Amino acid sequence: MVDSGTVAEFVLIFGFIAGLELVDRTNFALIGLAAREPPAQVWVGATAAFIVTTILSVAIGSALLAVLGGQILYLRLGGGILLLGYAGYLALSHGTDRAFRTSRTATITAFLLILLLEIGDTTMIFTMNFVFATADPLLVGVAAGLGLVAVATSACLLGPRIGARIEPKNLEKFVIVLLAGVGVLTVIYALSPSSFPAL
Repeated sequence: MVDSGTVAEFVLIFGFIAGLELVDRTNFALIGLAAREPPAQVWVGATAAFIVTTILSVAIGSALLAVLGGQILYLRLGGGILLLGYAGYLALSHGTDRAFRTSRTATITAFLLILLLEIGDTTMIFTMNFVFATADPLLVGVAAGLGLVAVATSACLLGPRIGARIEPKNLEKFVIVLLAGVGVLTVIYALSPSSFPAL
């Protein structure tokens, strides 16, 4: 029988990663690509890239956890600082175009597009943070990976219908605020876990 706490963690990770990816620039780039290319081919490429980046996130998070497992304070503190740094980077680069051009097939184009946009992106950072928080890499990997695949599916279904109407720059402002807020909370939690008795 599956423990209710494990189910709750799975749902939390799945929902958080999927929700964050929905408003991420990667999703809007994917919707735009699905509006121009065969959606099924785009989905295959995007899903493969999301699986690769999830495996990388979990592997990096697990390695750091193994090396610094006894120093969870530093993992949490580092994760919070990383989130704040990434929020700052997005704020400084906000409004700049991150176009990606290629003449390859739709599947390869989607794979390369998602891989390049996701490496070091918000969802990778949060996935690593979830590994630190739960110390269950398999749970985190499956939940985060399925969340990203769900977003890829929605993007490829919606792309042909709404791709031309999306303006990702406005939603990026929301992502910057979210990252900064969660980064601050993560640092506070690292320095004073008793401030969050429910966690």
